[in-house]
Amino acid sequence: MRNLRIFNMEINKVEIIGFIISFLVIIVDVVFLKNTELFYFILAIAFVIAGLPFFGFLVIESNTVNEKNRMFLEFSRNLVENVKAGTPISKSILNIQSKDYGPLNFHVQKLANQISLGIPLKVAFDTFSRDVGSDTISRAINIMSESEKAGGEIEDVLESVVSSVAQIEKLKKDRRNAVFGLIFQGYIIFFIFIVILLVMEFKVLPIASGVGQDIGSVPSEIGGSGFGGIVGGARADPEELTKPFLWLLIIQGLFTGLVIGKIAEGNIRFGLKHSFILIVFAVLINTGAKAFYG
Repeated sequence: MRNLRIFNMEINKVEIIGFIISFLVIIVDVVFLKNTELFYFILAIAFVIAGLPFFGFLVIESNTVNEKNRMFLEFSRNLVENVKAGTPISKSILNIQSKDYGPLNFHVQKLANQISLGIPLKVAFDTFSRDVGSDTISRAINIMSESEKAGGEIEDVLESVVSSVAQIEKLKKDRRNAVFGLIFQGYIIFFIFIVILLVMEFKVLPIASGVGQDIGSVPSEIGGSGFGGIVGGARADPEELTKPFLWLLIIQGLFTGLVIGKIAEGNIRFGLKHSFILIVFAVLINTGAKAFYG
């Protein structure tokens, strides 16, 4: 249950505990491991601990919204059946409130309670739409509310809404299936990028810097005795050259995840979970490689 709001963001107890544990890990890391190879690796783990609850709830929220959309389709079909039998829409909602709609049970029960208390159907529908938090359901509820207010063949309107919601869910499912290969390719390409940077960091740059040092120490006779001596050139430190690599991985992981989320879910916000996964793997692999093989 979410119980704290900071900067218009709702934070729950698990997320707060994650931040506290992360803060304690950072303190221990700074005090005891500051000058060791494990410093950045433990620091990365601390940030993972802080972010894991948040992105875990984001994944749960995404799955819950999808399940609500699916169960709303069942709710709408039951409502259509009752209305077709000649029952007013308000009475139909009261008749089907006892059915099992999974994550929608609480919202359907609240909707029925409001109607039974005499609250206008449009107001009850608006509350239902706001509480559920799904764009698909909000659009469908708005159509139901306006059609009930306008009168006429309400059952035909409800049937059209059911057909529309079913088509939207089918298209979303088809899109997820169609882009699964693209998502998999995005992950594979990102891991290949990590491997390339690791090879450059531990194999290519040390060799290149060694060759550069050897070339820089070759005596030169160009320019006569006045300019004879050693061709100057400070040795390039591989560690300094590889410092931007971690930021490259983080930036690449962030935007790759956002693109994957937009393609798969149609919403960049849900791409944050992919960004988090990619960044976690990138940071842990990079810092772990430096700690144990650097």
